[in-house]
Amino acid sequence: MNTIICGLQWGDEGKGKIVDYLTETADVVARGQGGNNAGHTVIANGTKYVLHLIPSGILWEGKNCIIGNGVVMDPVGLCKEITTLEEAGILVDAAKLQISDRAHIVLPYHRELDAAREAALGKNKIGTTKRGIGPTYADKANRNGLRLADLMCETTARELIEIRLADANETLSRHDLPTFTTDQVWEEIAPAIERLRPHVSNTIPALHKAWKDGKTILFEGAQGSFLDVDFGTYPFVTSSNTTSGGACTGSGLPPTAIERVVGVCKAYTTRVGSGPFITENDDISEYFHARGMEFGATTGRPRRCGWLDMVLIRYACMVNGVTDLAVTILDGLDERETIQVCTAYEIDGERHDYPPANRAAWDKATPVYETLPGWQSDTTGARSWDDLPENAKAYLTRLGELAGAPVTYIGNGPEREQTIVV
Repeated sequence: MNTIICGLQWGDEGKGKIVDYLTETADVVARGQGGNNAGHTVIANGTKYVLHLIPSGILWEGKNCIIGNGVVMDPVGLCKEITTLEEAGILVDAAKLQISDRAHIVLPYHRELDAAREAALGKNKIGTTKRGIGPTYADKANRNGLRLADLMCETTARELIEIRLADANETLSRHDLPTFTTDQVWEEIAPAIERLRPHVSNTIPALHKAWKDGKTILFEGAQGSFLDVDFGTYPFVTSSNTTSGGACTGSGLPPTAIERVVGVCKAYTTRVGSGPFITENDDISEYFHARGMEFGATTGRPRRCGWLDMVLIRYACMVNGVTDLAVTILDGLDERETIQVCTAYEIDGERHDYPPANRAAWDKATPVYETLPGWQSDTTGARSWDDLPENAKAYLTRLGELAGAPVTYIGNGPEREQTIVV
C-alpha cells in the first residue's frame, strides 16, 4: 500500500525507524517537505545513521529515493550527507536518488536571515535550527525564491541571486550581520550544484509512473504535526505542512494515490525549542537525560520531556487521517512505577478535548491526567504482542482508544528487529 508516515507530536518521534522498517516492502521512498532542520536517526545492522535530507530508504538496496518539490534543499549540506553515506559504503548514485527540479534552494544568506529573525524576536524567539529553512519558505511564498531548475544555468542563477540580495543585504545590515555578494553565493554553492546535477529531474512523472505500475510508495514525513504551519502550536512551528497533506503537495502525487497513513508518536512526549508544552515535566526530563537519551539529532540540544499528551495525539490523528498508530520507545518507560497520560486540558475551568488556537489559552491550560500502572520490566527483548507485560499491553490499548486509531507498530528499542507488529 502507498503509505504516508507522519509525526503526531513535535517531531523526534522515531519516524526514521518506522520508515526504515516499512521500506523493506516499498519500491520508492519520498520526502515531500522540510529541509535539513530535520534529523532522522536510523540504526541498521549495528550502524547508526543520521539523515537530514535523504530519505531513509537510501540504506536499502534496490530502493528509489526521491526528494520532492516541497523540500527546501541546502545543496552543500546534501553533498556532505552523500559523502558521509558513501564513506560508510552506501551507494548514492543518480539511479538511487532523484531530486525534484522544482525544489527550492537554501542559500547562504537564508541562514543569516534566519539568525536575524531570531535575534529580532528576542525572548519570543521560535527556537529554530538557524538552517535557513523559514526564510527559504518565505521566499517561496513571496515568489522570489530560487528553485533547483534555476541553478542549472549559471547566468540565470547569478541574475536571480543578485536581485534577491538587494533586499536580503539590507535586512542583514540592519542587524549587523554579514552581507553577501553574488560571487560569494555562487562560488559557495557551484561545486555542490555540479555534483548534484545528475540527480536533478522532473520527479513528478516518475512518481506517477511508479503509482500506475503498481509499485509501493512510502512517504517519509519530517518534523511533527504540531510543527505544521497551519495546525501546529503557531507561531512556534516550522514553515511547511508537516501533516499528511504535505506529502501530496510536496511530491505531486494526488490524495487518491494514498492508501494508508501511519502516525508515529513516542510513548511519552518531547519537544525541542520554544513554545507551549502542557505536559512538560522536570522529573521525566531528568530521567531521560540522565540516561543519555533525548538529545536532538540535528542540534544536539536536550529535548524537553513530559508525559504523553493524548489531546495532541487525538487531534493529530484527525488532521492526518491516521489509519495506523506506531508507538516508539516503549522501553523508555520500562522503569516507571506509574505512568501519567493527559486526556484533556482544563482552561478557565472548562474541559478541552482538542488543542486551542488562541495563544493565550496555552498559557492557562493545565493537563487532566489519567494514571496507569507501569510494568517495571525490560521490554527490549519482546518480539510479539504476547511477549509484552500485561500492563504495557493495557497502556498501549488505552492509547489506541484515546487516539481513535489502532496501535499497529511498537518500537521497543533502536534496532530494526525491535519492532513489534500487532
